[in-house]
Amino acid sequence: MSKYTKEDILRIADEKNIRFLRLQFTDVLGALKSLEVTRSQFEQALNNECTFDGSNIEGFVRVEESDMCLYPDYDTFSVFPWYSPMGEGKVARVMCDVYGPEGMAFPGDPRYILKKALKKAAYLGFSFNVGAECEFYLFPDNGDGNLSTETGDRGGYFDIGPVDKGEECRREICSILEEMDFGVEGSHHAVAPSQHEIGFAYDDALRTADNVLTFKYVVKSVAQQHGFVATFMPKPIFGQNGSGMHLNMSLFKGLKNAFYDESDQNALSQTAYKFVAGVMEHSKAMTLVLNPLVNSYRRLVPGYEAPVHLSWSSKNRSALIRIPASRGMGTRIELRSPDAACNPYLGLAACLMAGLDGIERELTPPPATNTNIFKIGRRQSDQVKIETLPGTLEEAIELYENDNFMKQCLGEHVFNQYMYSKKRELNAYRSSISQWEIENYMYKY
Repeated sequence: MSKYTKEDILRIADEKNIRFLRLQFTDVLGALKSLEVTRSQFEQALNNECTFDGSNIEGFVRVEESDMCLYPDYDTFSVFPWYSPMGEGKVARVMCDVYGPEGMAFPGDPRYILKKALKKAAYLGFSFNVGAECEFYLFPDNGDGNLSTETGDRGGYFDIGPVDKGEECRREICSILEEMDFGVEGSHHAVAPSQHEIGFAYDDALRTADNVLTFKYVVKSVAQQHGFVATFMPKPIFGQNGSGMHLNMSLFKGLKNAFYDESDQNALSQTAYKFVAGVMEHSKAMTLVLNPLVNSYRRLVPGYEAPVHLSWSSKNRSALIRIPASRGMGTRIELRSPDAACNPYLGLAACLMAGLDGIERELTPPPATNTNIFKIGRRQSDQVKIETLPGTLEEAIELYENDNFMKQCLGEHVFNQYMYSKKRELNAYRSSISQWEIENYMYKY
């Protein structure tokens, strides 16, 4: 049953003095886009009558086929708990699906890609639930456009003020998220100085992807009000832990957790093992979607908390896939490689389709790796044949480009547009001059 109807939204808008409605969606890379309408246009927007020029959106369409329509998902309606800058009423948002003018779902819409994967799961009798753990950094906003990573923050894991300089900001973020009906499970200072984590509730995959985007927007907005710049950049500081987006995933059949089997030595079902095997089978090709930036591969290096080896375990956190201790309804797998720079719709679609492929093909995962993989030497790693994730954006592009599974998963339009965008990014990076080069070569040569 739907949470809201069109009439509910119009009534709430009048009761709460909501003057602006943001119709939100993402481009193929996951950047949040928004078309804002005033109260007089709410009904038109909710009737799927708002159009925009898709030719100016990354990865969408050419100029000659640019007319796109936004179809709001009423259940995602939420009020931002702050007034507009002009003080003329509140602002709300609703997530949208993108359609062509002929009324057909646009195959380049990332939200559509995830919905298509969820239909495949439903056909096989499953629903897909996900919890995302997004880490981020807070850096001072000096107001001059020059960012600094020096904060004076000396906090570590679970530390509190005064060494945690972002405590009040993080607390306000949690309050606002709760006002927006997020189930906030906890917040804390993370491992590195100035790094933070806020956990929000497990939900079905589509809602989780919507919530990741809203979460990032709220974090950045509130941080700015506190004089910080919030970043989900995977590795902003050399020598410190990067920021990940761990994905906790489970399949359900009706009200039953399909990953749980109390008779198994690990209390995991055969469905869970096959899902793990499918994710591991396709993890290399998926990495471009789950870790999309040049900077993502600064995080995926040995010696920190991010995994680099293709492995699974119920006993150590260095594995790519960890099985948390909770069992019964809480049985799940945790994929630890993704970062929050990824498009959550495409990332979750890829994970789901990989797991379903493992189930359909009845794949078997390799033996669990229950020792600390970071301490395994190269020779021992070769002996046990533990493969690694791609180490650079260039390697990830090549693995993605030559993988038919990813093309089938994302559809030809998104597959190609995403690849072209990443190749442009790589070429731009290759031709740039880094500060390291200036400091090491300018005077020497």
